Amino acid sequence: MNTLISRPLVATDRCDRCGVQAYVRVTLQSGSELFFCAHHARRFDSALREQAAEIHDESERLVDTPASAALDER
Repeated sequence: MNTLISRPLVATDRCDRCGVQAYVRVTLQSGSELFFCAHHARRFDSALREQAAEIHDESERLVDTPASAALDER
């Protein structure tokens, strides 16, 4: 069995649809990767799930408040 290893997404990973920061990486059955912002990942969710070998979703980071943020920024 082939094991896929996911690396965390970084700021330089960009959405293949619109170019903003990607929070979702889709690895296709062929091994190719597609990157999506949360908006486009939701928009194409059903089609992506049909083709994906793995979906790595970090979109929950969009609502997290960093622990180092000042109280008035939370």
